[in-house]
Amino acid sequence: MLDFAIFAVTFLLALVGAVLYLYPASRQAAGIPGITPTEEKDGNLPDIVNNGSLHEFLVGLHERYGPVVSFWFGRRLVVSLGTVDVLKQHINPNKTLDPFETMLKSLLKYQSDNGSGSENHLRKKLYENSVTKSLQSNFALLLKLSEELLDKWLSYPETQHVPLSQHMLGFAMKSVTQIVMGSTFEDDQEVIRFQKNHGTVWSEIGKGFLDGSLDKSATRKKQYEDALMQLESVLKKIIKERKGRNFSQHIFIDSLVQGNLNDQQVLEDSMIFSLAGCIITAKLCTWAICFLTTSEEVQRKLHEEVDQVFGKGPITPEKIEHLRYCRQVLCETVRTAKLTPVSARLQDIEGKINQFIIPKETLVLYALGVVLQDPNTWPSPHKFDPDRFDDESAMKTFSLLGFSGTQECPELRFAYMVTTVLLSVLVKRLHLLSVEGQVIETKYELVTSSREEAWITVTKRH
Repeated sequence: MLDFAIFAVTFLLALVGAVLYLYPASRQAAGIPGITPTEEKDGNLPDIVNNGSLHEFLVGLHERYGPVVSFWFGRRLVVSLGTVDVLKQHINPNKTLDPFETMLKSLLKYQSDNGSGSENHLRKKLYENSVTKSLQSNFALLLKLSEELLDKWLSYPETQHVPLSQHMLGFAMKSVTQIVMGSTFEDDQEVIRFQKNHGTVWSEIGKGFLDGSLDKSATRKKQYEDALMQLESVLKKIIKERKGRNFSQHIFIDSLVQGNLNDQQVLEDSMIFSLAGCIITAKLCTWAICFLTTSEEVQRKLHEEVDQVFGKGPITPEKIEHLRYCRQVLCETVRTAKLTPVSARLQDIEGKINQFIIPKETLVLYALGVVLQDPNTWPSPHKFDPDRFDDESAMKTFSLLGFSGTQECPELRFAYMVTTVLLSVLVKRLHLLSVEGQVIETKYELVTSSREEAWITVTKRH
């Protein structure tokens, strides 16, 4: 079972930092092709910086040395895997704790994940079920928020440029805060306050674990700690209010409170979902709409499917399940955007990939961004083509990578549902158009985004 969470990339640098401090250094590359450290202390960090991002560094490294490559984070040997075949070899025998949760908890200094394997498994299942139930219970809310955005866009003149990234972040924040924490966040001022603190915490996640920059800046560290404390304060208050009471709206926290978890565990799981859910949802919505504006044919086919499935009737959870082409659009969005270009694991025991031995306690990267653009796996890899997911083998590969099927992490499943509802509402009434002459440059950070604001225009369908 592929038990790593697909969005572990969001907290990769936190894991790197933990590894650098928790495990002794090794200088043996075990005969794996790759590069030697550029600097004794920093390893190949200067090379990563010079390439612009870890993803872009890995693209060049795999092009030069093949599917299994090595380099150095500080004094730590790192092995990167860059094809489906080598990923299959590594995934199957490796059973480790979910890096998504482990890395974020390391950064936030959370300590509650010390139960037995069976206890941790039950907690993970409760977390997943909490997402599922909160989505089911709040479908009408998702529809309402989507329709509010539609009405806003319908009110614009057709020449109006819409700041897509900004609007999608606001939409995602409203969706996640109300579904996780309830009706308190019907107040826009509460959402704005949450968004500010969320932005401060998120911008520091992963920072400073390679260069210690957060600890070196007293101002930044205080801003981060204050923002985190305020987020925790809000969650603690809501957890206390919801305990032992019934409300008409069932939210994410309710399922956790009703499970066999203590208050600290409820706080941690709520924080993890709140932090990651907002960003992942916002970026998936943004990229999906961006790609639709560049392909009139894909948008036409999606509109036809939405019209066929819903007609003049309401959008319902039951009918949403029949939007097969929409799901293909979202899968292709994740693939083309390389939404999360890297994930990570720590090698528990000595392993072997092809003829190469991977030493124990090696940091192993899954170069997902490289794999998702591999022409041997994806014909015409740079083309946005949702029809490629008509092929069952393509979906199987996507599932293996953790982007679909039973291996989907709960945050991705949430983002898929929210984006599906939003696209159904928008495409039914609007043509989504790109701004002439705009070139959207990609920024490969922890989650892939556009380097500048992505602008679109909209026109009414007749």
